[in-house]
Order: sequence, then structure tokens, then C-alpha cells
Amino acid sequence: MSEHHEYSERDVNREVTELQSKSATAARLFDIRRVIGVLFVLYGVIVTIAGIAASDADIDKAEGVNINLWTGLGMLLLGLFFLTWLKLRPTAPPPPVPPEESE
Repeated sequence: MSEHHEYSERDVNREVTELQSKSATAARLFDIRRVIGVLFVLYGVIVTIAGIAASDADIDKAEGVNINLWTGLGMLLLGLFFLTWLKLRPTAPPPPVPPEESE
């Protein structure tokens, strides 16, 4: 005698609701604005430090412009813009789960 489990509509709805919740959480965690913002801030700090530590020879190669400093500061500003945007306009939360109907 083989036993197989039949899923009720209620079980399926509960499972779908759980998966939607996990998916929304993952979407908020890996929001592209967060990834771009963090990477630009990280690289901006590195390039800005390289610009601060630039020698006169490096600046002369760039025709008198400390390109690392300016590029690093630009990257920092862009990264902070993305992170501010994420803070001011976060990913929308998942829609509320409708109450289950009584059978």
C-alpha cells in the first residue's frame, strides 16, 4: 500500500507565501544600488588615497592634474549617492498576506 501526501490548497498557498517572503528579502539584500554604492565607495577610498599619496612625477604625467584624487572623490560621491538613494527610497516591502479564508 503506497502512501502519498496530497497537498491542500491551503498548504500550497502557505508555501507560495513563504517563498515570496524569502524572495523579497533576498531582493532587498542584493539591491543593485547597494552593490554599486558599496563598490564605488570602496574603490573611491582606494583611489583617493592613491591621489593623496601621488608624487610630483605622477602629477606631471597627468599634465599637472591629480587625476587619482579627482577620480577618487568622484567615485566616493557617486557611491554615496547610490547609498543615499537606497536609504531614501528603499525597496518596497512585499504586499501583505491576505487573511486565510475559513473553510
